[in-house]
Amino acid sequence: MALQFYVTSLWAQSVSTIASDGWANNSVNTVIFRRNSLDTFGGWQYAAYYDKDQYVILAKRRTGSNKWTVSRTSYQGNATDAHRSISMIVDGHGYIHVAWGHHNDPLNYAVSVAPGSLKLSAKRAMTGVRENKLTYPEFYHLANGDVLFTYRDGGSGNGNYLMNKYSVGARKWSRVQEDLIDGEGKRNAYCQLAVDHKGVINLSWVWRESPDVASNHDLAYACSKDGGRTWQRSNGEKYQLPITAANAEYACKIPQRSELINQTSMTTDGDGHPYIATYWRDSARTIPQYHLVYHDGMKWNIKDLTFRRSAFSLSGGGTKSIPISRPQIIAWKRGKTTAAALIFRDEERGSKVSLAVNKDLKKDVWKLEDLGGGSVGAWEPTYDTRLWDNDRILNLFVQKVTQIDGEGVANSTVEPVQVWQWMPPKTN
Repeated sequence: MALQFYVTSLWAQSVSTIASDGWANNSVNTVIFRRNSLDTFGGWQYAAYYDKDQYVILAKRRTGSNKWTVSRTSYQGNATDAHRSISMIVDGHGYIHVAWGHHNDPLNYAVSVAPGSLKLSAKRAMTGVRENKLTYPEFYHLANGDVLFTYRDGGSGNGNYLMNKYSVGARKWSRVQEDLIDGEGKRNAYCQLAVDHKGVINLSWVWRESPDVASNHDLAYACSKDGGRTWQRSNGEKYQLPITAANAEYACKIPQRSELINQTSMTTDGDGHPYIATYWRDSARTIPQYHLVYHDGMKWNIKDLTFRRSAFSLSGGGTKSIPISRPQIIAWKRGKTTAAALIFRDEERGSKVSLAVNKDLKKDVWKLEDLGGGSVGAWEPTYDTRLWDNDRILNLFVQKVTQIDGEGVANSTVEPVQVWQWMPPKTN
């Protein structure tokens, strides 16, 4: 059956403004690989962003409140490079971990001086090994309160994927994987990760052969059921590490020069099945489309959402100015069915915050809706993953930003930093 799309009115939304002076001269505050921009723990929600002077800002509010406490830290990042975003997380004892300012740079990492405090410590090391050329630092929760930290060591087209774990009991970092995914000096992996409710770590990635984004190809997968020590394919077969292009499991084979974007999103449903969202152009078509790739427990499935109508091409290096955002994906159980929502931004829809919602993935019926009425420029979606996982409430970090192609910096004014809320409908 052909996919069906409907444009509907807004289901639910609220907006809370953190501050009015967010850096907006590029997309550094809103890139997709911020993990995390928002995090909820112990009745508080925390946020991080760069202000107009490129300082790292931390903020917090009580759950359900619109009153934010905002604190400028002593740290500045080179926000003129959109790769150098801020990622943060709250560990199981309430300490805030923050990493910022990385594009093949030495580790910039600090921890709050007390649980819930917005004041950061002096910079510190994690393991002290291979911490001189970091890019894409990301934090992830583990069920026992420990934290995973992943990053690329090396450059685009020639880098390896590393993983650390922080023990809240020992208050110490250790290396879980030195070279989990090995580009063999020829390529690097652009990864996305999701930890399900049972603690299974799901990992997917695209390969890139060079700094040129056009050399992205294929969508690979691995998972770990023991905290990252050993890894396996979706059928349970164990990997011999490191994972390379030759021994990887492929959820979907996609050729180079398919307008395949890197560093998108991943989630799991209530059964622990992995869902991956990205976009690419199928070989028989001229228009890149959003795709949902997911495993139903038996096999990989691919849904081509097909609603886009305008073509574009991806090539070159640096942070690109692209007419659509990389998407986020969320999935949830509705009785015996699984629902999903793709969160995105598209110039075709006025560059608004938009969702494509499917209430039953067994049926190809999607509803498109916009949250709010205005353009958010070059915004990409990031959200409070713990709040969604625990309460099925979607809180998006939203700021209108401008991105010049490459690593250009616009002459924009500052823009408000906000949190937008959406919840899936309870009925219908």
